[in-house]
Amino acid sequence: MEFRNIAIIAHVDHGKTTLVDAMLRQSGTFRANQQVVERVMDSNDLEKERGITILAKCTSVQWEKIRINIVDTPGHADFGGEVERILSMVDGVVVLVDAAEGPMPQTKFVTSKALSLGLRPIVVINKVDRGDARPHQVYDEIFDLFVTLDANDNQLDFPTLFAVGRDGWADDSLNGSRKDLSALFELIINYVPEPKHDLMAPFSMLATTLEADPYLGRVLTGRIHSGTVKLNQIVISLSSHNIQIEQFRISKILAYRGIERTSLNIAEAGDIVAVSGMTKTTVSDTICSPEVTKALYSQSIDPPILAMTFSVNDSPLAGQDGNKVTSRAIGARLMREAESNVSIHIKETENSDFFEVAGRGELQLGILIEQMRREGFELSISRPRVLFKTDEITGKQLEPIEEVIIDVDKEYFGIVVEKMSNRKSEMIEMKPSGGGKVRIIFLAPSRGLIGYHSEFLTDTRGTGMMNRIFHSYALYKGSIEGRRNGVMISNGQGDAVPYSLWYLEDRGPLFLNAGTKVYKGMIIGEHSRGNDLEVNCLKAKQLTNIRTTSKDEAVRLTPPHRMSLEQAITYINDDELVEVTPKNVRLRKRLLDPNDRKRATRKNN
Repeated sequence: MEFRNIAIIAHVDHGKTTLVDAMLRQSGTFRANQQVVERVMDSNDLEKERGITILAKCTSVQWEKIRINIVDTPGHADFGGEVERILSMVDGVVVLVDAAEGPMPQTKFVTSKALSLGLRPIVVINKVDRGDARPHQVYDEIFDLFVTLDANDNQLDFPTLFAVGRDGWADDSLNGSRKDLSALFELIINYVPEPKHDLMAPFSMLATTLEADPYLGRVLTGRIHSGTVKLNQIVISLSSHNIQIEQFRISKILAYRGIERTSLNIAEAGDIVAVSGMTKTTVSDTICSPEVTKALYSQSIDPPILAMTFSVNDSPLAGQDGNKVTSRAIGARLMREAESNVSIHIKETENSDFFEVAGRGELQLGILIEQMRREGFELSISRPRVLFKTDEITGKQLEPIEEVIIDVDKEYFGIVVEKMSNRKSEMIEMKPSGGGKVRIIFLAPSRGLIGYHSEFLTDTRGTGMMNRIFHSYALYKGSIEGRRNGVMISNGQGDAVPYSLWYLEDRGPLFLNAGTKVYKGMIIGEHSRGNDLEVNCLKAKQLTNIRTTSKDEAVRLTPPHRMSLEQAITYINDDELVEVTPKNVRLRKRLLDPNDRKRATRKNN
């Protein structure tokens, strides 16, 4: 059978997964009466809740006796490691761009990877039914982007379709019939080259994704580069340095047919399959016949730029919510994550209870923490910090710089520029983006952006859009002002009392309700001034036998300020931690005892 292998790449929320849904339906993968959930490819609970794709997933459709293997890839920059690996499996890419927003940072990032590999893109301008759609201007922006990314002449001669993925149609003209996706299927078959493969050569396959199956053990997915593989065949694995890792027997071959994985007895070059039977082989290794001595080339991955410390939860309330609380359990879980997610690095520290976890950004690490808490883990998380480098020639310190694209209403332009300037950002471009909005592009230090997103949304009344992507390393930009306000810290352990909280509201916004369990050193609110304040939130009203004119009415508290996990992680200072359990997210001081905090302050000064 003939194959075509494609990846669908785009920015967040430009419609990748919805388009794949329509392709599955129109190719006959689903029965006419089959009930299928919307965005079927986003199967992870967190993906459904957040409306984003986190993990790359494979599927396939059959059109005119040709099997099209489709990879639905993440759109957020923090999960770019997934995209980079997937591109080594495919022969073409469908670049999906929103007809109103145009090419965004993630579009630029992934497209540059695809063009550098020589892949020829098909452009689909999606959501042309939007009221603010501007498809022709977006086409020009895409062409300009490809030129900027040094696309060759063949890549610049890209075919373009206009589509509404939600309605299931794509046409080469805005005035087309708009009936179905046949134009897209035909273009993929005629434009994307058939996989280069040699069926007579020894079997070889590059592993690109890893998962753990409770019945099969380690399962590696990749495209078969050459030859054929049979069930129970003896194979070896080679590292990128051509060193043999292990020899094992193929215990299972799984192929993607629709959204299901079908067991095969034999698979041939060009197809994307998953195999099991290995114990050590991992992502970027080559699985091959024993006579093969040279590993297949694997795409290098951009390094992480942000790190956090994961440690054992040692608060007085530890162990009440979760069942995985030991450093051994935490360490084993993090090592499993690092095996399957090549953009996350785990480093053990001198203290066995602490692990340094480095990744692409706050969202990626926040997703990992959220997954772990849902699995029953309890953790203490430090404030994110950027990873610096040293210039090999000058010996000076370098820090990661991100390209930040901001779309805001004109009335908020001033406050955004002011806040970004305070974070040592450099504005490199400003232009109107239609609809009374302005697009501003900055080069900003990553450390200056930590925790800014929630403040940005407040400043723009929730109407602004901010997208970030790693740009380069540059000389250290100098100190950046952090959080200005101090916090209110509980001086005792018990249940927070309404009467006490009512009096504390004058000191600043609270983070918890009455009746919440607190402990000494736990942060219960933000102080309106710059210093930290120890408070008593456990004190109840003294009872007397004198009735007052106010009739002792129950106090009415202002609803507390609830932080998401990502907001909490970026809110804390270096001397604070976020306590994460399956049921609670608490803020606390790193040192719970006030005397210990005072000694540490004197020592640091």
